[in-house]
Amino acid sequence: MNLEQVAASIRNVPDFPKPGILFKDITTAMKDAEVLKFITDELYEYYKDKGITKVVGVESRGFVLGSILAYKLNAGFVLLRKPGKLPAETFKVDYELEYGTDSLEIHKDSIEEDDVVLLHDDLLATGGSANAALELLENFTHNGIFVSFIIELEFLNGRPRLQGAKDVHSLIKF
Repeated sequence: MNLEQVAASIRNVPDFPKPGILFKDITTAMKDAEVLKFITDELYEYYKDKGITKVVGVESRGFVLGSILAYKLNAGFVLLRKPGKLPAETFKVDYELEYGTDSLEIHKDSIEEDDVVLLHDDLLATGGSANAALELLENFTHNGIFVSFIIELEFLNGRPRLQGAKDVHSLIKF
């Protein structure tokens, strides 16, 4: 297994969620046990010595690998969700997507000031949701935030929006 095989396992869905968008669907990669293990192991190897104490997964595809990484890194797992999904007091941020607007929330008691945080999502496009997530996480920690993606769409130039991150790592770049 290698990164080229992982990239080939990702399905392209034209005109989703709106015309003109070519959606990178990771569900075809995740359903293959060998691909899922390879992706997980690659990300674990990158982060295993960084002292991560909390992994934050962005709704919803960030939950899948984020929770696996938290387990492997012996870290806690924190949900970053759409509005109204978390039951306790939250911080909230609104942001723009390449195809609309959205919001994210996080529980106010989910991260301690001394935590070392890894933010994980499946894909970096324009950087809207990742930048919003970084903005939310700045409410908690001063240790810097590591950011992880399975896929980065380089042509959309999202990485420069993530200047607040300590490190940004993507497995596959299109």
